Amino acid sequence: MVEILVLSLIQGITEFLPVSSSSHLIIYSEIKEFSARGLILDVSLHIGSFLAVLIYFRKELLSFMENRRLFTIVIFASIPILVTGFVLAKTGIINDLRTLRIIGWTTIIFAIFLYISDKQETKLNIKENFTYKSGVLIGMMHILSLIPGVSRSGIAITSARFLGFNRVDATKISYYLSIPVLTAVSCFGLYENFFVSDNNLSKISYLGIMLSFLFSYITIKYFLIYIKKFNMNLFVLYRIFLGLIILFYAY
Repeated sequence: MVEILVLSLIQGITEFLPVSSSSHLIIYSEIKEFSARGLILDVSLHIGSFLAVLIYFRKELLSFMENRRLFTIVIFASIPILVTGFVLAKTGIINDLRTLRIIGWTTIIFAIFLYISDKQETKLNIKENFTYKSGVLIGMMHILSLIPGVSRSGIAITSARFLGFNRVDATKISYYLSIPVLTAVSCFGLYENFFVSDNNLSKISYLGIMLSFLFSYITIKYFLIYIKKFNMNLFVLYRIFLGLIILFYAY
């Protein structure tokens, strides 16, 4: 029970902050082996996060006529990471990237990029400036998030900020882009679990979904409130501090 709570907390909070959820889960797995850690739990945690972002932005998603253009841009911008992620997963290359040294360096390097991007002049917003061009540019950079330590939300925010989007809209873009990714991860995981491994959902799975949903929803809500008042320096410092600890441990 405690294992599920801890993993749900890590997934729910770090998935939507610029700090990399995969790296935190890998690090924690290095520190302590989880008996409940496995494919079905991974799927459950991602489903919880997927439902949270879906429900939080339900009004935007339900207003199809108003957001038809935004919807197509998000889908279009998500194609690069979905295709690349599928190839890396099928070839097994993605597993070779899951090392503490890589996580340590990417955590620090992309903290610096986040800091620099957050100092850029902000003059763009989603409604007027989130075009296919900007969407594709952010989507291409989004591929880097497949490397543990980079952070999906982090690289999307960084890319959007470099393009000139304000802090709140840059974060919303990162959340919009997470929907197709989390959908793909959840569907792929469910397929692997039910049709390949022939497993079934258990009480642990449902608990993981509920807890991950709760922590994810709270994180999305309050992070959007936070960035209206403050910059990204807190997360930059956290990433650098964490990266240094990881590198010290790795070397």
